[in-house]
Amino acid sequence: MRLLLLLSLLLLAQLLAAQTPRRADILIRNGRLYDGTGNTWTLGDVAVRDGRIVAVGRLPADYPADTVLDAHGLAVAPGFIDVHTHIEDDEVRQPTADNFLYDGVTTVITGNCGSSRPDLRRYFRQLDSLHLSVNVASLVGQGTVRKAVLGRAQRQPTAAELARMEALVDSAMRAGAVGLSSGLIYIPGTYTRTPELVRLARVAGRYHGLYATHMRNESDSVRQAIQEALQVGREAGVAVQISHLKLGGQQNWGHTDELLRLIEAARQSGQPVTIDQYPYTASSTSLSTLLPDDVQADGRDSLRVRLARPATRRAVEEFLVQRLKRKGLRHFSYAVVAGFPPEPGYQGRSLEEINHLRRRPHTARAEAATILDLVLQYDAGMVFHGMSEPDVQNILRYPQNMVASDASIRVWQEGAPHPRGYGSNARVLGHYVRELHIITLEEAIRRMTSLPAQTFGFSDRGLLRPGFAADIVVFAPVTVADKSTFAQPHQYSVGMRYVLVNGRLTVREGQHTGQRAGQVLYGPGKQ
Repeated sequence: MRLLLLLSLLLLAQLLAAQTPRRADILIRNGRLYDGTGNTWTLGDVAVRDGRIVAVGRLPADYPADTVLDAHGLAVAPGFIDVHTHIEDDEVRQPTADNFLYDGVTTVITGNCGSSRPDLRRYFRQLDSLHLSVNVASLVGQGTVRKAVLGRAQRQPTAAELARMEALVDSAMRAGAVGLSSGLIYIPGTYTRTPELVRLARVAGRYHGLYATHMRNESDSVRQAIQEALQVGREAGVAVQISHLKLGGQQNWGHTDELLRLIEAARQSGQPVTIDQYPYTASSTSLSTLLPDDVQADGRDSLRVRLARPATRRAVEEFLVQRLKRKGLRHFSYAVVAGFPPEPGYQGRSLEEINHLRRRPHTARAEAATILDLVLQYDAGMVFHGMSEPDVQNILRYPQNMVASDASIRVWQEGAPHPRGYGSNARVLGHYVRELHIITLEEAIRRMTSLPAQTFGFSDRGLLRPGFAADIVVFAPVTVADKSTFAQPHQYSVGMRYVLVNGRLTVREGQHTGQRAGQVLYGPGKQ
C-alpha cells in the first residue's frame, strides 16, 4: 500500500513538472503576433529559451522568464531576411551591421550579382570568428568562378575550363552555399553565354541550390533577359530568383505588367521562380557599367590601352551619347556619384554637375568624355535615377516578390550611398503599407520572412513557431519609417523597438545592445 502511494506521488510530481514550463530567457508579452504566413495577426506572447522559440500564444500570467518585454500595441514578427546584399569587406569593418538591424533584418544573403568570396569554406570560418550581429548565408558567384578560370577574357571556355568551373561551384555548394548567382552586366559575367550558365546552375541544383540572377538587361531588352533566366532554370532543373526586378529608362516605363505576366506564366506552368525588389526609383552600381562590354575585356590595363586610341575613345563617347538619347535625356543628370575616393567632393553630385566643375562645355559629348576620365581614374559607385514610381508600386504588388536592399553593411557617414541600405524594409512598412496601402502589413511581413526562408531553404526560420530559431523583430506599425534619403543617406530607420537574433536581445528600446549572436546559415549541400 505504501509502495503504491509512493508511486502515485511520484507520478503526480512528474505530471506537475511536465505541466510547469521551464523558465524562458526572454518572454515577449501582449503583442500583435504576425506569424509570417500572411495570416491576420492575433494577440499573444512569445517565449524564447536557448536561442529557440519554445511557446507562442496566450501564455499563463505566471509564465517564468528572466526578461519580459512588453509588446502592447506593437507588432511581433519573425526577423526579416534580406535576400540580396553585398556585405563582403564591410563585415570586418562594421560587424554590428547596425543599418540592417535598425531595419528589422536578422539574416542577410550575400554573394549576389555573380560576385562572392572565391573560397566560401574559408569565408564561413572567417564569419564564425567575426561574430556578426546578423546571420549570413552566401551564394557562389558565377562571375567569381569564371574569373578564377578565365580571368576577364572575352571568350568562351574550353571543355576543360568549363569542367574546372563546375568543380569550383561543386566545392562551394559542399561548403554551404545556398545557390549560384550571376551578374550578367558585369565583367566577366557579361561574356557568359546561356549554355555555360545552365551547366553551372545544374551543379548548384544537385545540392538543392537555386539560381539567382542579376539579368543581362533591365531596360530595353529586359523581356529577353527574363526569358533567358527562365531558360536557365528549366534546362538546369533549378528554382530561379530574379534579382531586383525593375524597368529602367523612360522609354520603357509603364510596361511592368508584361514582365510580371512572363514570370507568372512560368509559375503557372510549374516552374519555381520568384523575384526581389528594393522600393526605390533609383538603382546603384558602378560607373563602368555604362561602357560597352568589349572595351572592358581583360582588365583595366587593357581598358586604358583601348581608350588611349583616339578612334576607340570617340566611338565609346558616341556610344554613351546614343545611350543617353534612347532614354530621352539631354544630359547625365540622372547619374549621381555615391563614392569616389580620389575626389570626395564629387560625392552626391551628378555627372552633369561634375562636368561643369571641370569647366567643360555643357553638352552630352563633353559629359561622356568626363565619364571616361572618371572611369580611368577610379570606378566610382553611382546612383542612377531611372525608374518610375508607378512601376515600383506595380512590382511591389506581385505576391512572389521579396524585399531586398541590394546593399552592404553601411559604415556611418562614409560616402553618399543609396538609401536602400538603411531603409528598404521600413520604407515598405511605413510608406507603402501604412500610407499608400499598396499591400497589407500581413502580406509585407510574409514577403520579408517566410517567403525568403522557403525560397532559400531556411527550414527553421521565417515563422513564429515553437522550435524555430528565435530571430524576432518587435516594431511599432504606426511609427515605423525610413529616414534615409538620397540627399542625406546616413540615417537609420525608426520604429524597431526590439530585435532578437538567435534568442539574444540585439536591439533594445531602439538601441543596439552590442550583441553579436549571428550565425552562418548553410545550404543543404554542406559537407
